[in-house]
This record gives sequence, C-alpha cells and structure tokens, in this order.
Amino acid sequence: MSEHQRFVIIGAGLAGAKAAEALRTEGFEGTVVLIGDEDERPYDRPPLSKDYLLGKSEKEKIFLHPPAWYTERDVDLRVGTSATAIDRDRHTVSTQDGESIAYDKLLLATGSAPRRLDVPGNDLSGVCYLRRVGDCEALKAAFASAGRVAIIGAGWIGLETAAAARTAGCQVTVLEKAESPLLAALGEKVGETYATLHRDHGVEFRLNAGVAEIIGTAGKVAGIRLVDGSSVEAETVIVGVGITPNTDLAEAAGLTVDNGIVVDEHLATSDPDVFAAGDVANAYYPLLGTHLRLEHWSAALNQGPVAASNMMGRVSAYDKVPYFFSDQYDRGMEYSGYAPHNGYDSVIFRGDAKSGEFIAFWMAEGRVLAGMNVNVWDVTDAIEALVRSGAQIDPVKLADPDVPLTSLTADSRG
Repeated sequence: MSEHQRFVIIGAGLAGAKAAEALRTEGFEGTVVLIGDEDERPYDRPPLSKDYLLGKSEKEKIFLHPPAWYTERDVDLRVGTSATAIDRDRHTVSTQDGESIAYDKLLLATGSAPRRLDVPGNDLSGVCYLRRVGDCEALKAAFASAGRVAIIGAGWIGLETAAAARTAGCQVTVLEKAESPLLAALGEKVGETYATLHRDHGVEFRLNAGVAEIIGTAGKVAGIRLVDGSSVEAETVIVGVGITPNTDLAEAAGLTVDNGIVVDEHLATSDPDVFAAGDVANAYYPLLGTHLRLEHWSAALNQGPVAASNMMGRVSAYDKVPYFFSDQYDRGMEYSGYAPHNGYDSVIFRGDAKSGEFIAFWMAEGRVLAGMNVNVWDVTDAIEALVRSGAQIDPVKLADPDVPLTSLTADSRG
C-alpha cells in the first residue's frame, strides 16, 4: 500500500518540488523525502535573471511554497544536504552526512550547473555566474557598484543579465564567439532583432570574439583580453556560456546517460524504479519523435508532476509542446515548439519585426516547427496548435496579421 512506501526526490528545485506537490495532490500517502543541496527551500529560477535581479520583486516571491507548506503536507524537506551515492540493488540513497535513505521509487531532479570558462583569470574576484539565488544577489551588488560590465556569451542568460545591468546604469559589453546573438536558439534573422534591441539600449556587441584571458590586478577583475589582441575594460565579468547536466550520481549508479539522464516519455530511466525530470532529463518527446534535454522552466514545471504520477504506478506520458519565455527591457516573448539549428528551411514573420511586436515562425517543408510571439499576447495556444497539427500551412496566410491563427489549423483539417 502507498502509505508504507517511501519516495525520495534528489534535487529541490522546481522539478523536484512540483513532483512532491503532485504526489500529495494525487493522494500519495507514503513518505516523501525531498533532498536539496542549497540552503534555501525550493524556489523559481527565472526571477534570478529577471524581476528579482532587477529589484522589481522581493526575495520571498521567488519561493515556490511558504515554509509551513512542507510540514503541513508531511514532505520531509532536507536543505543543505547532498546525495552522494545511489545503490540501486539495495534501493538506498547515501547522503553527505553518512545517512542511508531507503526508497521504493526515486526521482532524480539534480538540475544543471553553469559551464565554467577555461581561460586564465577565471578565478579572479568579479567573475560571476548565474544559477543560484546567491549568484543573483552577488550580481545585484555588483551592478550597484560597477560602472562597466562585460558579459561572455550572448545566449538568454547573457542578454537578460545585459538588460538588467543596463537598467541599473552600467556600461555593458557583450562578447559572443558566433556572428549573431542567440544564433543557435533563434537563427540569425530573429537573433538580429535582439541585437538591435540591446544596441538601442546602449549595449556594445563584440561578435566573432574569442576570449583569451580575463585580466585583473590584485586578484580583482579589470577586463578581458580577446584572441585578436584587443581588450575590454570591466569591473564585473558575467560568464554565460551554457550549462551542463548534473549526471554524476546517475552515471555512478549505472543509469543510461547521454547528454543528460536518458528517460522515456514516462520519464522513467533504464531502471524502472528511478525517474528523472527537469534540466537533467534527456526525455523522449512523442510529438517530435526524438529525445530532447530542454533547459527550460516549463520542462521542469511540467515534468515533475508527470514523473510523480508514474512513480505512483499510473501511466502518464509527457507530451507538452516545448515552451520558454524571456523578458528584456520592455520586450517580452514566448517561444513554443522546437526548431533545431539548421533544421528549418524558412522563417516567416507576422508583423513588422522592427516595431518590436511580431510573431516569427520557423518552418520546414511547409510545417510550423515553432513560433515566437514578441509583445503579442494570448496566441500561445494557437501557435501550439499549429505545431501539433504537423500540417502544411500557407506561408502567405501565416504572415498576414488579418488571418486568425486559429483558422489556419482549421484550414489544415480540410
């Protein structure tokens, strides 16, 4: 019976906390142990590069549940604790303090860690990464005192922190090794709209730029030297060059790992009693017919409850359309679908991209792979329907703002 079972969740981020919440909501009566290596109770990460970093919201608003929630729902939350090993034969998890915790089902929601920049000077004071709440608070303090900020990497974290730094009044230079910001995520055409947005707000870009060294004096950052011999002065350097999944526990336990912990559409690993969700999970998407490891808030939000349901013995498939969002200055966007770099043949714009209010669609063989609405709202469901339909869509109608998006899926059904 479920009241005699113990489910252990390693990772007290969004995926782990939402899994614990779903277990109680769906009636699981057994023991729930939620292990997190941070000292904070579970919190949401998007505010760390958005409202909380900008000083628009208080710290308390980042947390997923109030402190009493865990006690009231009998969730054994253990913060500041690291899991050190998994014994799949004995069904136990070892922790850093020498405890061995037995489990009937185990969820790995161990997340990811920032990729470190391997250049001289990477350990200087003033070199910052953004992943945890302490990182965010350090950046807020740096923005308050630093006149010049250099950001290595023009991905989402790089550009969101650039917007925050400019809003705080800092001089900002973004260094990117590719020829365009967000090239892998959006392609050159759409990525250029973000380059224009940031330039209009005073951000300087150095594209096709390789970092040779972070330079400093007396152990403190003073700037960055590029491979072409030029340099950028800065009192704060933010490194945003991607993240890597935290798979060490899974690998040591003998689970299948390939760009994350490999799971099926039920989020089950190669061991039927072990599941994975969130940044660390390389999940099979039935809609797309492929495995993806998505480093997005929505994946953690929605995969945790699906994993919880399957841990309880139900059969639930994770079939969400991939989704993420970003806020920079006065521009908000939502992206629905999946368009791999070089996996599409055209980009269709609905509306004028120069106006800052438009929708972009990535297409292959007449099918909509993904859509991104920028300062255009209440269209996510319609974009997801286009992606799910898999039907060929008239690009002329797709580009016409006077043609309702909902009518295009109706047309595709004949």
